[in-house]
This record gives sequence, C-alpha cells and structure tokens, in this order.
Amino acid sequence: MNLANIPVRVATGAFILNSGLGKLKADEGTAQFLHGAAASTYPAFGGMEPKQFAKLLAVSEIAVGAALLTPFVPASLAGAALTGFGSSLMGMYLKTPSMTSGDASPSSVSKTACAHGPILSDSLPGR
Repeated sequence: MNLANIPVRVATGAFILNSGLGKLKADEGTAQFLHGAAASTYPAFGGMEPKQFAKLLAVSEIAVGAALLTPFVPASLAGAALTGFGSSLMGMYLKTPSMTSGDASPSSVSKTACAHGPILSDSLPGR
C-alpha cells in the first residue's frame, strides 16, 4: 500500500463504514425513504421490501468501508468498490429532480449532503 493513500482510505472508509453501521438499525420510515429514493432512480429495487433494501445498502456500505480500511486489500480492488458506490450515488443525485435545480447543481444547501458521490469518487486510492 502506498503511504500517501492511507489518509484518504482511512477518512473515506471510516465515513462509509459509519454510514453503513447506522443503516443496520434503520427504522421503517428510514427504510422506506431509502428504498423510495433508490427505486425511483433504479427501478430494479422497486420490488424489494424497504427493510430488505436498507439492510442490503447497509451491508454494501460496510463492505466498501471495510475494504478501504483493510491494508491488505489492493488499492485497485478498493478503488473499484468505491467507484461503483460513488457512481451509484452520482446517478441517484443527477436523476432525482428534487436534488438538483435543473442544471445538476444543488437546489438547496440542505440537499448538498447527497452530493458526496463525486467527492468519494474523486478520492480513489492510487490517484
């Protein structure tokens, strides 16, 4: 592992891992919100139960975060996982009209938190 990658992998991995751990105990309302947002952008998730989707999302985030935090996981593998995760966030952000003001810019300050996909995608290990 390149020593220059360590701070980026730790910060990004901890952020994603923490997000996934928080979603493990998602209540019904949170699960419905997460599921609704994802299903409106990615119809393949439409047939899934909200709680099942929240658990899948949580486990996926935990796996990506753990891959970034584990030193023996090659940067290319961790980067591929992060690319998929960041790309799906970007897709949801860009395809959800309420999150953008028509020109793919944030529609309000409160919704800019959903725009962390590009930041995560740009922090790929090995770049």
